[in-house]
Amino acid sequence: MEFVQATEKHVASYAEQIIDLIHSTGQAAFGYQFVSREYFDRIVGASLASPGTLFGYDRITLAMDGSQLLGMEAGFEGPGFLLRKKAMASVYPELIESGALPRDVLGEMGTRGYQCGYLNPNIPKNVYYVLTLAVDAQSRGKKIGAGLLSNAMDKAKAAGYRGLHLDVFADNPAVGFYKAMGLTCLAETLAPAPSQNGVPKGLRMAMDF
Repeated sequence: MEFVQATEKHVASYAEQIIDLIHSTGQAAFGYQFVSREYFDRIVGASLASPGTLFGYDRITLAMDGSQLLGMEAGFEGPGFLLRKKAMASVYPELIESGALPRDVLGEMGTRGYQCGYLNPNIPKNVYYVLTLAVDAQSRGKKIGAGLLSNAMDKAKAAGYRGLHLDVFADNPAVGFYKAMGLTCLAETLAPAPSQNGVPKGLRMAMDF
């Protein structure tokens, strides 16, 4: 197994699997915020191919075994979250023009995204923020997740960050994994409208170096 920086070639070969991995980390939340799985796939797919956006390949690390994708981690410096979230506006025009994303659906996503935004506490400037970490279902139990998270920690330390933060939903089995890796919970958040639609509370977990 090796950890590699994702490239355009990886996007061309593994886009569908990467999108599935991202979706697996918060199915209820993504289902609510993006209205449907169909729109999630289209938007995240467009972002994946667009460096600088929230899910852009330029900040994704892949765990590979030859040509097999085992898992992935996406992360960046704390301020990058809001900057990349704002940059998502660049992927919408083409989707709207092609008819893949109706304007009224985008408007509803904006409302739901605003509500879900309260599940994410402020991210300090001097920490590395893990946006997504996921392992393919058939590859779990082989310490791939631990390898990806340890690799992220090493990158963060080498870059001079003082710690690592991530958000995870309370019903995600990964909570126990993160605790075992040394992260602690700093905050629990619940947003009323998302909660009423099946979105569980969010946990901000962190580690200081």
